[in-house]
Amino acid sequence: IFIDADACPVKEEVYTVARRAGCPVHVVTNSFIRVPPPAQLTVVEAGPDVADDWIAERVQPRDIVITNDIPLASRTLKAGGFALGANGKPFTASSIGVALAQRELMEHLRSFGEVTGGPKPFTQADRSRFLSALDATVQKAKAKR
Repeated sequence: IFIDADACPVKEEVYTVARRAGCPVHVVTNSFIRVPPPAQLTVVEAGPDVADDWIAERVQPRDIVITNDIPLASRTLKAGGFALGANGKPFTASSIGVALAQRELMEHLRSFGEVTGGPKPFTQADRSRFLSALDATVQKAKAKR
């Protein structure tokens, strides 16, 4: 499991599920954070997409990437991995195209000064949905071996 850790609200949940399932965890960030053993921390240089590039260059089929970054999710799917948003919503081959198009549209609107707002506040329901989705994704990844 790879965690795109900058601004990820579900790191503790990932550690819990990974311990239970016996999955290694790679936490990738551009600043030092504490991670529990045996999770591995990788601190990359600051900059746009540096952590995303690090993950995308290493993801293998059946790996799981926890990210809210839609282009990283797309790259993960192309590599044969599973991509899961922090809200528990999986990115899939059938949903990634729409997600990329919506992201591009929102960037275009922002470039014209349109205020589009940020993400909705993270809720306990999101956390619960994430836990269920990660459990299911780990089982899928293990079944494909």
